[in-house]
Amino acid sequence: MIFQPFLYKKIQSNPNGRVIISRHADGKIAAKIIKFFGLKTIRGSTSKGAVSVLISAFRFLKKGEDLAITPDGPRGPYHSIADGIINIAQKSATPIIVFRLFAHDAWQLNSWDKFIIPKPFSHIYCVASEPIQISEKNKEKAKMYLKQKMEAPLESYEKN
Repeated sequence: MIFQPFLYKKIQSNPNGRVIISRHADGKIAAKIIKFFGLKTIRGSTSKGAVSVLISAFRFLKKGEDLAITPDGPRGPYHSIADGIINIAQKSATPIIVFRLFAHDAWQLNSWDKFIIPKPFSHIYCVASEPIQISEKNKEKAKMYLKQKMEAPLESYEKN
């Protein structure tokens, strides 16, 4: 998670984004980390504050701000695609950019999200996909397409 703001600032010449973070206690920690990197947050999730999150998301996208969403949400399952990211991207005609982190050598936690912690001196690759437009796809096809992009191996990304 800590590498994501670095990647965002590297690919975006004028970083101006918000990150959707849950209102749960662990979301408070994530919000502090995000603020440290100069990004703003929208607090809420599908289970708490979903309507206000959607309204805020559309308002900030209309202003030209970027929006960061973890598509499998705070509970998963791993790499599932929740309706929120699809609805927001389709209704606003906003493309999605998938951010990924690959670590050559890492510890993997026994958690639903398969969280990894890179080992010291491991090679770490932070990559971003080309913008993905899903506004012309139906919801299920859009979810499948996005999942495919999220699970693409490191070799499928251009090296820059």
